[in-house]
Amino acid sequence: MPRKMTERGQRMLKCTARRSHPLSAESIAKDLQTLCGHQISTTVYRELHGMGFHE
Repeated sequence: MPRKMTERGQRMLKCTARRSHPLSAESIAKDLQTLCGHQISTTVYRELHGMGFHE
């Protein structure tokens, strides 16, 4: 299965999570969805977890 998030998307996610640490993964997903234009909420949770951001 191809990855939904590109390397650029991963960098954007990491930057957003670091800058806005108190935001929930859902809020971050909505921000990225606005930028990317497609649904990525499950991907965001998985990627954040893989980057060491835990709820």
